[in-house]
Amino acid sequence: MKKTRIALAVATALGLAAGLAQAQISDNVVRIGVLTDMSGAYSDLAGTGSVVATNLAVEDFKAQAKPSFAIEVVSADHQNKGDISSNKAREWFDRDKVDVVTDLVTTSTALAVMKVAKEKNRIALISGAASTRITNEDCNDVTVHWTYDTYALANGTAKAVVKQGGKSWFFLTADYAFGHSLEKDSSEVVIANGGKVLGAVRHPFPGTDFSSFLLKAQSSGAQVIGLANAGTDTTNSIKQAAEFGITPKQSLAGLLMFITDIHSLGLKTTQSMYLTEAFYWDRNDETRAWSKRFFDKQKKMPTMVQAGLYSATMHYLKAVKAANSDDPQKVMAAMKKTPVNDFFAKNGTIREDGRLVHDMYLMQVKKPEESKYPWDYYHIRQTIPAAEAFQPLSASKCPLVKK
Repeated sequence: MKKTRIALAVATALGLAAGLAQAQISDNVVRIGVLTDMSGAYSDLAGTGSVVATNLAVEDFKAQAKPSFAIEVVSADHQNKGDISSNKAREWFDRDKVDVVTDLVTTSTALAVMKVAKEKNRIALISGAASTRITNEDCNDVTVHWTYDTYALANGTAKAVVKQGGKSWFFLTADYAFGHSLEKDSSEVVIANGGKVLGAVRHPFPGTDFSSFLLKAQSSGAQVIGLANAGTDTTNSIKQAAEFGITPKQSLAGLLMFITDIHSLGLKTTQSMYLTEAFYWDRNDETRAWSKRFFDKQKKMPTMVQAGLYSATMHYLKAVKAANSDDPQKVMAAMKKTPVNDFFAKNGTIREDGRLVHDMYLMQVKKPEESKYPWDYYHIRQTIPAAEAFQPLSASKCPLVKK
């Protein structure tokens, strides 16, 4: 009888301990909200592919970590609008108990959701947006900027083009926070490397007819027209520049381009262009293995946004398990404590300003005759080390950075 009472006591204690452990994760469910562009200018580089990448991360985490908690993924189209994004994030946090919002392609949506995440004490993992404002004056302690930013893009592409002889520049810029940031960072790199900026013109976002803006760029006489835009704005700019005979007399510098853009335009149109990426599917065996899994589901090779989103989701879930909690402060502490080591980043670290620091890659688009198989589009011309790729903390405007 005594042994029975002891056994019951032990069982009860173990049951209580297990209950307490589970109670650390609210509802014993971790909910991930993928808020992205499903129908607009950035849907090809993010969109449904971002949801696919997130689900692959959840699938792999479940197989490897065998968590005691459930994981749910929800998604929505933010239509590249800050108000829609903030309203959806608030609804997810308040009603649907979403723990983390991810992707947020378009700087305006990222900045809007960051504020709501801070207010509601939730986490934002940004893969698609680009502006350095995210880790500078608008930084907060519940946001991580994962994949790339305008400083890294300028530091790669603009520097390479100037060194190749493209000394005079004119910018064609998307008229919102991202375009302004990319133009500013690229201009500074051009000037620092001995070039000069002759002017800029700003177009509405999203745009379709770039003729008047391109003609202004043409009349500037600049050697290089810097495209401080992205997605279909970039591909349409390139197509129309060719139609008007602007190229090849003047060179185009795609300051933010994705492998899906190259695929859409074709190698004949884009050959020899320089661009800066955080990821290339054909870089090594690890990137190829994951990308082929992605391709099987999406029928396209992944962009850096989609690969970065997988990496961010996986790192977040590992941190939840390590902290045995979905409390944002505990999870963020675990994320910052642990290096990121996967096919996307090696020895990546999350700084106090929320910037994930990792290597970037300067690519040059192959000529048609150099491509040997589908999606074989890039030469990797340079690996830009993590320490050089992103803005140094010494230049940060983030109030979280101690100087």
